[in-house]
Amino acid sequence: MRVVREAAEPDLAAAELAAGQFLEALGISTDSESLRGTPGRMARAYAELFSPRPFDLTTFPNDEGYDELVLARGIPLRSVCEHHLLPFVGTAHIGYLPGSRILGLSKLARVLEHFACRPQVQERLTKQVADWIQTQLEPKGVGVVIQAEHTCMTLRGAQATGTTTMTSTLLGLLRTDGRSRSEFLALTGPPR
Repeated sequence: MRVVREAAEPDLAAAELAAGQFLEALGISTDSESLRGTPGRMARAYAELFSPRPFDLTTFPNDEGYDELVLARGIPLRSVCEHHLLPFVGTAHIGYLPGSRILGLSKLARVLEHFACRPQVQERLTKQVADWIQTQLEPKGVGVVIQAEHTCMTLRGAQATGTTTMTSTLLGLLRTDGRSRSEFLALTGPPR
């Protein structure tokens, strides 16, 4: 199955013009040699942040009947807060209990990137990743835990430097079976 880009292609010329006007409105002149190219760099940077790479969903038959947890831990995450358009960065732990198919492991990181490449809130991102895996793979359970630092909270506003936000979504047996839930949460906790 091919995952396609949902957004239209960016209009970099219009974005560059708007970035220049935005900086000017904030009293930042782009007349100096070092700032002259900044509106274009801003436009290209945000276009890159908002453009997920398409990927093929690679699944394989679970011929051996593997029924234990599959977990990718510490997947790097970067996204942009939809309220301030400031970055948030952190890590995600994504796992599932296989059903009849298993997933190519790199696809766990690709699914995260796919949903993180739009202005987001962490709670929605966590649920989107879990729901997508549940729908596409039909596993016995899915778990997603995300820990991130939001610069909209650490660099401005509350200026609570070093604060991280944790979110989780557990589906299927990872939600309803106490032992499976405990195993997943223990494996996604801090290293010992």
